[in-house]
Amino acid sequence: MVKVAWALLLFSVASQAAALTTDGLSLLALKAAISLDPYRILDSWVDSDEDPCAWRGVSCQSGRVTAVSLANISLEGYLPSELSLLSSLEILSLPYNRFFGQIPSAIGEIRSLVSLDLSNNDFSGPVPSEIAGLESLASLDLSSNQLNGSLPPEIAALPRLSGVLNLSCNLFSGQIPSAYGNIPVAVSLDLRQNQLSGEIPQVGSLLNQGPTAFAGNPALCGFPLKYACDQPVANSNPSFNVRSPSPRSTAEARQRRPVAMIPILAVIIIAALVSVIVLQWQFRRRRVASAGGNRIFGKKQKGSPAWNDRREGQNAEEIYMAVDESFDLELEELLRASAYVIGKSRSGIVYKVVVSRGPALAVRRLSEIDDGNGPDDQCRRRRTFEAEAAAIGRARHPNLVQLRAYYYAPDEKLLIYDYIPNGNLFMALHGEQQAAAGGPTLTPLTWAARLAILKGVGQGLACLHDYSPRKLVHGSLKSTKILLDEELRPYVSGFGIAQLQRGGGGGTKQQLAAVEAAYAAPEMRSPPTQRGDVYAFGVLMMEVATGRRPESGMVDSVHRSFKEARPLSEVVDPALLKEVHAKREVLAVFHIALGCTEADPEARPRMRTVVDGLERIGPGS
Repeated sequence: MVKVAWALLLFSVASQAAALTTDGLSLLALKAAISLDPYRILDSWVDSDEDPCAWRGVSCQSGRVTAVSLANISLEGYLPSELSLLSSLEILSLPYNRFFGQIPSAIGEIRSLVSLDLSNNDFSGPVPSEIAGLESLASLDLSSNQLNGSLPPEIAALPRLSGVLNLSCNLFSGQIPSAYGNIPVAVSLDLRQNQLSGEIPQVGSLLNQGPTAFAGNPALCGFPLKYACDQPVANSNPSFNVRSPSPRSTAEARQRRPVAMIPILAVIIIAALVSVIVLQWQFRRRRVASAGGNRIFGKKQKGSPAWNDRREGQNAEEIYMAVDESFDLELEELLRASAYVIGKSRSGIVYKVVVSRGPALAVRRLSEIDDGNGPDDQCRRRRTFEAEAAAIGRARHPNLVQLRAYYYAPDEKLLIYDYIPNGNLFMALHGEQQAAAGGPTLTPLTWAARLAILKGVGQGLACLHDYSPRKLVHGSLKSTKILLDEELRPYVSGFGIAQLQRGGGGGTKQQLAAVEAAYAAPEMRSPPTQRGDVYAFGVLMMEVATGRRPESGMVDSVHRSFKEARPLSEVVDPALLKEVHAKREVLAVFHIALGCTEADPEARPRMRTVVDGLERIGPGS
C-alpha cells in the first residue's frame, strides 16, 4: 500500500511538472519527504522550472545534478529511495540536520557518488550492504547518528576510498572486521565512541592507526590501545565491570539497576574528591618546579600499586617542555587531539595530530631501546634526553623541521614538530613508479625544482653540522626524511633521533640499522658521524639526478659510469633528457656527488664546501 501511494504521489507530481527533468523529479521527492524546513530553503524547489540547476543547494554540470549540499539547516524528514535516480550525483552532503529512519539501500545505485556525508543526524538501523556498490566513493561520513549492528565489511572493499571513513559516535557493536585492514593507509579512519569489542585485528592499515581512531570503545583491546587482550577488560572493582551481563529477564535487570548504581556513584564521587585534592597538591609542586620558564610536570602517580613498587626509588619525573616560546599547547589538549599514523620506521611512529586550535602537528613517538633499568640508568637517560632535545630545538633554519616541544616519561617519549603537508622527496621522485603499482600519479619534478631542493637540503644539513661540529649529526638522512611543502620547499626531518635513542652511550645496533644500506657509508660500523651524513647526501644527490630508487649498488654504478665515460643519457633520469639546457648543471651535481661518496671519509668534503659548490650551479653561473 505504501508503494502504491508513493507511486500515485509521483504520478501526480510528474503530471504537474511534465517539463521538469528526471533529476528535478528526484529532488522533488526529497522535498516531499521533508516535513520541516524552518529556514524555507526548499521554497526555490518548484515544479515549474525546466531543471533544478538554479535551486538552492543544488549544483549541475551539463544540465545534470552533480551535487546536493544542504548542511546545517535543521531539515527534518527521511531519505526517499528516489534519490537513486540522480545518476550523475557526485556529492550528497546533508550533515547537521534531523533526518531519521534507515539509510535507503537504493543509495547504493548512485554509482557516480564520490562523497557521502550524512553525519550528525538521527539515522538508525544498520548500514545497508548495498553501499558496496558505490564504486566511485572516496569519502564516507556517517558519524554522530544512531546506526547499529555490526560494522559493514563491504565498506573495506570500496575501490576508490581515499579520504575519510568516519563511523564514530554511533551504536555499532561486535568486532572490527579484519577486512578493514585492506582500507588504504591514506584513509582517515574513525571508529570512536561505539560499542565495539574484542581484539583490534593486527592486519594491514589497522596497524598504522593511532589510538584515537578506536577510543571510546571500552571492550576493545590490542595495539594501538594501551591494554593487551590478555588483560581483563573489566576494572578490578566489580561495580565497573564492562563485560556483557549474562542473559536475564528485562524486568529483573531494571529492578537491580538502581541498587547497583549506588556503589558506582559513591566510588565516582569519592574518586572525584580525591582527584581534586591530588591535583591541587600537584599544581602547587608544579608551580615550584616550573621556575625559570620550564614546563615540568611533577611525579605522576599512575598505574597500579605494583607499578609504583617497581619504580620505588627511581626518578619517574615526567617532563613536557616547549622549546619554542610561541608554542603554548597544553599536554592534555595534545593527548586529546585526533591522531593518525603517517609514518613508521625503526626509530618509532609518526602521527599527524589535528588540534582544536592552530595548525596540525607531527608527533614522533620514539621506540624504546633497552639501555638499563636501574635508578642511575633512568636518571642518566632522562638527562641525556633533555640535553639532546634542547640541542635539536636550538637548531633553527628555514630548511629544518622545527621542534616545538617534547615529552619525556620513563615509558613514553614524544617529539612535537611542525606538520609539513605535501609528502616527502621519495614520493615526489618515484611517484610514477607508485602509479604503475596502482598508487597516485605525481607530476615528475623538473630539474630546476630538484636543484632547488638539493640546495635547501644542503643548507639545512650544513646548519646542523656548523651548529655543533662535534655533536649534532643527522644520522639517518634519506629521501623519505626530506619533507616538501606546497611550494616544494624542502625541510630536513628526523635529525638528532640517533642521539636521542643512544641513551648517552655509544652507537647501538638499532641506531646503525636505522641507516638504510643504500645511504650508509662504508665505515658505518661506528656511531653516526658528519662524514657519514656527507656520504648519505651524496647518495641523495645521485637519487635526485638518476631518478632511481636508492639501492646498495647505485653508488658503485654511478662511479663506474663516469670512470668509463659513458653517455650521460645512460645515467640521468629519462624525465630530464628533454631539458637540454640543464645538462651542464646535472653534470656538476654528479661531480659533487662523486666527491661526497668517496670510500675514504677523510677524502669527502665538509657540508659547507658542498653547499658552496651547489650554490655555484644554476643560470648565469
